[in-house]
Amino acid sequence: MGEEVGRAKVMVVEDDAEVGKAVSRKLTSDGHEVEVTEDPRPVLERLHAGADWDVVILDVGLPGMSGIDVLHELKKAGSFASVIMLTGDNSAQTATTCMRAGAFYYLTKPFRPYELGAMTESAARYSSLRRQLAAARIPGALDHSTDRLLVGTSAAMRKLRSALERLASQDVSILIQGESGTGKELVARALHERGMRGARRFVALNCGAIPETLIDSELFGHAKGAFTGATADRPGVFVEADGGTLFLDEIGDMPLAVQARLLRVLQEGEVRPVGSNLERKVDVRVIAATHVDLAVAVEKQRFRQDLFYRLNVVVLQVPPLRERLDDLPLLAAHFLKKHGGTKPPALSPEALDAMTGYGWPGNVRELENAIMHAVALHHGEVIVPDSLPSAITRSSASSQSMPVSMAREDGELEPLTEAKRRATAAFEKRYLITAMERAKGSVSEAARLAGLDRTNFRRLLQRHGLEATTFKA
Repeated sequence: MGEEVGRAKVMVVEDDAEVGKAVSRKLTSDGHEVEVTEDPRPVLERLHAGADWDVVILDVGLPGMSGIDVLHELKKAGSFASVIMLTGDNSAQTATTCMRAGAFYYLTKPFRPYELGAMTESAARYSSLRRQLAAARIPGALDHSTDRLLVGTSAAMRKLRSALERLASQDVSILIQGESGTGKELVARALHERGMRGARRFVALNCGAIPETLIDSELFGHAKGAFTGATADRPGVFVEADGGTLFLDEIGDMPLAVQARLLRVLQEGEVRPVGSNLERKVDVRVIAATHVDLAVAVEKQRFRQDLFYRLNVVVLQVPPLRERLDDLPLLAAHFLKKHGGTKPPALSPEALDAMTGYGWPGNVRELENAIMHAVALHHGEVIVPDSLPSAITRSSASSQSMPVSMAREDGELEPLTEAKRRATAAFEKRYLITAMERAKGSVSEAARLAGLDRTNFRRLLQRHGLEATTFKA
């Protein structure tokens, strides 16, 4: 669970000492920082003095001051903590009273440990999102710089940011690997902005999006009259980036013939425009990115080995969103600020849970599109699950009804993170099969039905070992 949301600060207010100890043991074992008290008054004093927590677990039946009264005080003081109410009364009236008073959720005693752990995880995520949205409403608190977009509390993102700090000032070739939509260009921009070339130009070129007949001209430029349509000289991206940084995205899709000419430019530091006999010296830092395994591409003779070694000096791996779901509230808050207008809507706890239970095959780019979709369709001040793209809500409904074995072969309960990832992978495969069956084997049509680009959809098929030909009608 700690891998999901990180270390949360939890305050437990419970007058039954045994219950308090049990809650503390469970949440401490999950990696959280837990305080337990039987008296709510010192908690409120600390709150008014500026203290706050991520989650407050609050007994309804406290002596002297009811849990509902404490909840009202927390809300009045502007606490960002998500409050989980504990009650021995399972009546609908008690539940309604708690939720109307602003509780995140309530649990009826006795409760199961995994139920408490999962609820605390969701509550901590929601608190993180509320804090980020509050910061977004302060002018300048959330900007669009690469530092803000690369922020994350996950271990993978901390590792990536640490590597960026070390590499930014070193003028070496860097290869960025990661799935489509993970933010490889943002990583490249961060390297450029923090490095010694930060004051010069950053030029990006997607090698997979340019026809083979034009890529030479895009890279190296062309002379007037070099080919039909070349009505004027064109410098090319190497010249445009002279003194700065050139980012070559999806370099694994570059044709072999062009790879040879690219290698020469990297070795000699000179470019010759198409149709010209003149060469020009360029001083460019090249950062390349790819979603394919270039070592495998070299083995299959789809990528030049000498170019691979030239680019593969340092490798940075950008994690997919499904492996850093604890960063999702931060990213969602950024995109709500970016697309939500002057008063961005909030995500309901149910919407946030649906999003964290989804596999995000399109990664951060898909998350941004989902937020734009929700902002366009929501009503009021809160985004509910119905405003999210149907793929996300279908995934949430399926995972809730899907029979999943949560025990290992030795009978021990499987960790929540492992079980969730396995369930997500199983759903993703079934979804792909359904889409391909409906599209009668057409990858393009199946990708359209799934709301994904064709390249990303085909990559998902390969990940799950699915052959398009087996679905042909």
